[in-house]
Amino acid sequence: MSGPAAVIAGLGAWLPPRVVTNDDLAARLDTTDSWIRERTGIRERRRVGAGMATGDLAVEAGRLALKASGSDSADTVVLATTTPDRPCPATAPEVAARLGLSGAAAFDVSAVCTGFLYALAAAAGLVATGTAERVLLIGAEAYSTILDPDDRTTAAIFGDGAGAVVLRAGRPDEPGAVGRCVLGSDGDHSDLICIPAGGSRQRSAGGPADPQDHYFRMDGRKVYRHAVERMTAAAHQALAAAGWTADEVDRLAAHQANARITDAVAERLGVPPQRRLANIGRVGNTAAASVPLLLAEETAAGRLRAGDRTLLAAFGGGLTWGAATVVWPRVTAYVNTEAEAA
Repeated sequence: MSGPAAVIAGLGAWLPPRVVTNDDLAARLDTTDSWIRERTGIRERRRVGAGMATGDLAVEAGRLALKASGSDSADTVVLATTTPDRPCPATAPEVAARLGLSGAAAFDVSAVCTGFLYALAAAAGLVATGTAERVLLIGAEAYSTILDPDDRTTAAIFGDGAGAVVLRAGRPDEPGAVGRCVLGSDGDHSDLICIPAGGSRQRSAGGPADPQDHYFRMDGRKVYRHAVERMTAAAHQALAAAGWTADEVDRLAAHQANARITDAVAERLGVPPQRRLANIGRVGNTAAASVPLLLAEETAAGRLRAGDRTLLAAFGGGLTWGAATVVWPRVTAYVNTEAEAA
């Protein structure tokens, strides 16, 4: 007899209200709305306000997910993020405390844009071993805090936001049970997506760091090739583990990195446009928040429905990548995406 499985019980999503459009960026950078749209598919993205941090976004999304699950309790909180409130300690314990979950196990997961899938695998493992019964899993990012404001490429791509999922212990054969998570990494290419300064390697070298080394960097051209190849391969492995063919996938929920990357992966898998979920045009690349934010929004909008065979896939710095499958359950999602002009 198999042990318990992690089953999706509720979702939440929260975006900071400040909207930054392509025209807003074009007013101060050497770019245009058409240049950004053609290369990324992004029209606008959200930005945190002064004094707002990743933990604030995580609390809001987590609160909505708990409400959607029908219970305000969880014995474990896992936060996937690249932008913790501080280098030390982890942000998750404070998020747990603010949600009234003091005493719960709480930790951060760092795998950049693959963070949610790595955290999903960790949470599912905790449930499978009986270590946890209810896990609040959050992906949250305040990416604008690590971007070079004068870099038109990264400024155009990344946005801030949070998505959350409540997982409960259940049966492996019931809707909402998370299938095998396929994960991978390749540290030989760690410099393709990185922040050079601020860690022990730079600090131990002595002397001040170049101010530009404190900003996020990405080699977009090389990342594109790796992202398409790695996400496609991981997706095939996850489908094989589930016993599905690509033709049986009802919904592809891929990390919203770039519209061209998502389309290339979908085309290689053979998933037609009408089965691809997307919100990148409105929110940009929200890194570890991308997949749960997408799932929550699409569930709330009725585009992700009970019974849909859903394939999750992501790629991020490290390099890291992952994929998983789930037959979507009848579940509630609450989202707060109210916007205001920049």
